[in-house]
Amino acid sequence: MDFTGKVVLITGAGNGIGRAAALGFATRGAKVVVVDRDKDSGEATAGIVRQQGGDSRFVAADVTKSADVQNYVKAALDAYGAIDCFYNNAGIEGSIAPTAEYDEDMFDTVMAVNVRGVFLGLRHVLPVMIRQGRGAVVNTASIAGLVGSPNMPAYVASKHAVIGLTKAASGEVGRNGIRVNAVCPGPIDTRMIHSVTAMINPADAAGVAARYQQSIPIGRFGQPEEVANTVIFLCSDLASNITGAQYVVDGGRTATGGAVSNPAMRSE
Repeated sequence: MDFTGKVVLITGAGNGIGRAAALGFATRGAKVVVVDRDKDSGEATAGIVRQQGGDSRFVAADVTKSADVQNYVKAALDAYGAIDCFYNNAGIEGSIAPTAEYDEDMFDTVMAVNVRGVFLGLRHVLPVMIRQGRGAVVNTASIAGLVGSPNMPAYVASKHAVIGLTKAASGEVGRNGIRVNAVCPGPIDTRMIHSVTAMINPADAAGVAARYQQSIPIGRFGQPEEVANTVIFLCSDLASNITGAQYVVDGGRTATGGAVSNPAMRSE
């Protein structure tokens, strides 16, 4: 789990799991390129890394725009000369509504960030790794990519698509020395889960959150660092024979079947 001298590129690194991953990689010696559309939060993450003695750069980007994605790839190469690990993490939750009533524009927005954004990341990072003859990619999917979740049709569809992209890419680049995996978090204690619980019941978001936690075998939401640790493992040499896989980090939620009735799936 030593990343000394390695270059790690992380999208959606301004907060939540992305920030936890940035800090986790940095403490293990990695040079970290922080990407986020929110300049303040992205700069904050890079600043924390530097305050702790690490090496980090921030690049503002909208992951749905090919030019922005090409720019963050170029920025990483200009700064550090390589991309050893890519955590393709940026994503949004969308709104809560039945499929028969779901807003079409919101559906398009969720798919643009969660699917197009992941695709563009792969599209422009993989050629770099192919030239290098090495690399590890982890895409953020969700347990919503494995099971259904009522009232989140766009999110569920998008995360199923991320797992599909992961499997397709892993089969294409394995012989180039590149591994591509996905991480599937359950409810994680970040902004996203609190946004979802508030949408479900604005008058009692805390009550909704409490009921979700009661249904999780370990009895609580996961922490961002717990997902980040799995991402770091998947990017490490310890995972050298793992590719095309999806790792569930959900406190046992899907193992007990509870996710089927849970509209709050995860948090980037």
